[in-house]
Amino acid sequence: MTASSLADLGPAVPSTSLHSLPLIARGKVRDLYAVGADRMLMVASDRLSAFDVVMQAPVPGKGRLLTQMALFWFEQLHGIVPNHLTGEAPESVVAADEVAQVTGRSMLVKRLTPLPCEAVVRGYIVGSGWKEYSASGTVCGIPLPPGMAMTQPLPEPVFTPATKAAVGDHDENIAYAQLEGILGAARAAEVRDTAIRLFKAASAYALTRGIVIADTKFEFGLDEHGTLTLMDEVLTPDSSRFWQADELAQGRIQAYDKQPLRDWLSGTGVTGGAEQAALDLPDAVVRGIHERYATAYRLLCGDAAGVSA
Repeated sequence: MTASSLADLGPAVPSTSLHSLPLIARGKVRDLYAVGADRMLMVASDRLSAFDVVMQAPVPGKGRLLTQMALFWFEQLHGIVPNHLTGEAPESVVAADEVAQVTGRSMLVKRLTPLPCEAVVRGYIVGSGWKEYSASGTVCGIPLPPGMAMTQPLPEPVFTPATKAAVGDHDENIAYAQLEGILGAARAAEVRDTAIRLFKAASAYALTRGIVIADTKFEFGLDEHGTLTLMDEVLTPDSSRFWQADELAQGRIQAYDKQPLRDWLSGTGVTGGAEQAALDLPDAVVRGIHERYATAYRLLCGDAAGVSA
């Protein structure tokens, strides 16, 4: 595939540069800007990461797809837990010459105190969970039924928390008892129960659209009143594994997420870490990621044509 074959996806946005707002940080994907003392502008770039490595090649349109999908899910799930959205237009807080940078790929959100964990919920055993299960029959120390296949659903979703790593570091699965030590027993239970409720509600909806959510991760923060609040992103191909339901029924996995990228990276010997942050990707992989993300959006949320470029 030649470089020109990516041109129809439009220009990529590997990072943003807003002069009207102070930059707080650049994460693996999002650029965060301060809007006063109580709000942030989260702008989703087209950066791509896997194994905690930020790829050199961006994926055109990815940030728009992630943002629009996250906004869809925040609306779908707002009855379960509050979220960080302010309801204000991101374009209202930037200069006129910066509107194009933020339109369609940003959220104006409340500033929260982030909880130092990722709330991972698994409906299937795959990824790091499969490696552990294959070796010990457990996931994060939780015993699971013997003889399970990767395409076989768990009897009930399993909550497996993880530490949240900085850019270039690895997230690490932790036992629930460790989470209790970090958050306290009451808050840990609230995070676990809320994450499982979110996963079940989203999974039930996704099945009506022909998609199985194999696993996902949620992030939470606390507002000024100490209220648990859903934040960052939610149920996107960056944070979830989406599988086609009819293929799964035949024992096959058709993924609408970044599993093909993980597979390609594994084949090149990438294990992760900041020293590999400059890794480039073939155009075919870049385009394949875009197409899978756009398909996930179309199947779950509607027509992706308005957000794919």
